[in-house]
Amino acid sequence: MAGRSFSQNEHEVLYKVTQQDLPALNRATWWRKPWALGLAAGALAAAAVFGALGLMENATLPKQPLTTLAGKTVDLPTIAAGRPAVVNLWATWCPPCRLELPFLAAAQRQEPGIAFVFVDQGEDAVTVERYLGTVRLDLANVLLDTGNKIGREVSSPGLPITLFYDAGGRMVDSHLGVLSPSLLAGKMLRLRPPKDPAAKEAAKD
Repeated sequence: MAGRSFSQNEHEVLYKVTQQDLPALNRATWWRKPWALGLAAGALAAAAVFGALGLMENATLPKQPLTTLAGKTVDLPTIAAGRPAVVNLWATWCPPCRLELPFLAAAQRQEPGIAFVFVDQGEDAVTVERYLGTVRLDLANVLLDTGNKIGREVSSPGLPITLFYDAGGRMVDSHLGVLSPSLLAGKMLRLRPPKDPAAKEAAKD
């Protein structure tokens, strides 16, 4: 995926998302205040703790029941169905979540062998469907976690968080904050089985 050029439709989606969110972020001045800098330092510390401890304490794919936009109950292992999984915890009100969704949507289309799951935290189906329709994002596996059960299970300090699970359901990586396409591609390398050198040589013959 590294170096991939996005289609015209993907550029339009990303443009629409950033036009909605970036002006508000640029106008914001709260982050310059001393108390906000303290909060930012705390967030960085929380991210470090999450990265160091989350992999050990929450090492398997959560089995909490979730709800599809159509109202059906499902869980993450059922959707993964033995495949590696990328689980994104997000919300429509979260500007960083909005910025990374187009990249994740493109990866979902490109990687059918990996289950991408978008678990909205704390919102209802009407809110999520309205947002996705407004920005014209076509995502599969959008689930609702109205009680934030998954976030609590993985000790999430904030949004967005993306969790990477191998085919056995074991968490192998995580990321707190916005994912760029190149960063996402690098983390997804850990989800693919290592290439067999012998098989590679046989393919050349």
